[in-house]
Amino acid sequence: MCGIIGLVAKSAVNRDLYDGLTMLQHRGQDAAGIMTCEGERLYLRKGTGLVRDVFNSEAHMINLRGNMGIGHVRYPTAGNTSVAETQPLYTNTPYGISLAHNGNLTNTDELRHTLFEEDKRHVNTDSDTDVLLNVLAHEMMATRSSHLTPDDVFDAVSRMHKRVRGAYACVAMIANYGILGFRDPHGIRPVVYGHRMSQKGIEYMIASESVALDALGFETIADIAPGEAVLITQDGRIFTRQCAIRPTYSPCIFEYVYLARPDSVMDGIYVYKARLRMGEALAEKIKREWPDNDIDVVIPIPDTSRVAGSELANQLGVKYREGFIKNRYIGRTFIMPGQAQRQRSVRQKLNPIDVEFNRKNVLLVDDSIVRGTTSREIIQMARDAGARKVYFASAAPPVRYPNVYGIDMPIASELIAHGRTVKELETLLGADRLIYQDLDDLIEAVRHKHSDIQQFDTSVFTGEYITHDVDSAYLSQLELFRSDAAKAARRARYGDNVIELSNAG
Repeated sequence: MCGIIGLVAKSAVNRDLYDGLTMLQHRGQDAAGIMTCEGERLYLRKGTGLVRDVFNSEAHMINLRGNMGIGHVRYPTAGNTSVAETQPLYTNTPYGISLAHNGNLTNTDELRHTLFEEDKRHVNTDSDTDVLLNVLAHEMMATRSSHLTPDDVFDAVSRMHKRVRGAYACVAMIANYGILGFRDPHGIRPVVYGHRMSQKGIEYMIASESVALDALGFETIADIAPGEAVLITQDGRIFTRQCAIRPTYSPCIFEYVYLARPDSVMDGIYVYKARLRMGEALAEKIKREWPDNDIDVVIPIPDTSRVAGSELANQLGVKYREGFIKNRYIGRTFIMPGQAQRQRSVRQKLNPIDVEFNRKNVLLVDDSIVRGTTSREIIQMARDAGARKVYFASAAPPVRYPNVYGIDMPIASELIAHGRTVKELETLLGADRLIYQDLDDLIEAVRHKHSDIQQFDTSVFTGEYITHDVDSAYLSQLELFRSDAAKAARRARYGDNVIELSNAG
């Protein structure tokens, strides 16, 4: 997962882009980048690390000139952490187009071949974002108008949709023209747009989550619909068009379980409310299947399970306590690169309050269990703090299959639930009892009354991929690139660095 942002304003956008990216930092901690446009000139700074580390001086901000720009925070899936693959990416032909992308393409190899053999375009990195950028650029070259028009842009996006498969929520910047936002025909990854009124006129923003708009005083207009494109010209005009032939509303359900901030609204669904309903459903399952439970206290694993955990405790009539204190200077372990780093970080990240565990039967609640490393460590920490029994509940069903749409669940062998029963997982994790959410209950908790969402991408739980182009051969090939060992090898090869490019036009 990544975070994207685009902004067309009446004054300099550099600081708003920076602030917006910090609001999206939870979506990626590996790299960050901003590209702005002033007239025909482009200005870029990007590098590995957190937003505050990449843009750590006044000069960095001053050099990002212009009233229009895009930004990105990233963590890598199949790619490496080198600055060459840090976004935004740029191509000068045609018009000068830069792109920031959240998601993952599933036909990258096929596209890379046709780009070279038929389109005569060179892709300089291993990134699927680079492929997507070049496909869009090639389709933009088919423009027959003497001056670029919104119809030209939308026609190019329509042709791109016909070629590209997978998940992609994107912002693109066309030099001296405008910002383009678009979403794949399934709407797998989120993207929203909004406006605000400044003293000089109306301004527009596109971002992965509504929290970025909220923080900067923008009012949400709408989510970009599956297959839809939104074009905001540099002079402040906005155009929209449905560019896909048969779009289907199929957002990733894991966004609501873990990835998104609870104060976001995505596809009309309040993430906070969805997590409350997850807690309610989990409590109903415990009442149904374990009516004589001896739970003394419910303790969440901060932060994403707090909402579900508090409602679960409320529904069970059991005490809710904050038993773990989080070190906020340690990043999200789920998206940390490398299993060893994730494992080392668990005890640095969480510290138990012994009095909340001592001689109690504790139900720990987490949003999900992925690799199991964190869960196993936390269960042991609860025992070390004096818990008599440690039960563990997951607000999501067992994660048994890899994600191919832009979330770092790389290979089946790194998923603790793959090929194992719940009883086997109890033993592996060291829990006295393990409770998983049922998939139907999760879907109902998220969908609620939103009948316009036809289905969710639940592939990490079911192994059924909604793009219908993922087979065993694809997954086997993916293992060569996405395992922790493969990523470690790439990190050994590519060092951390920063690119700063001014007057790139």
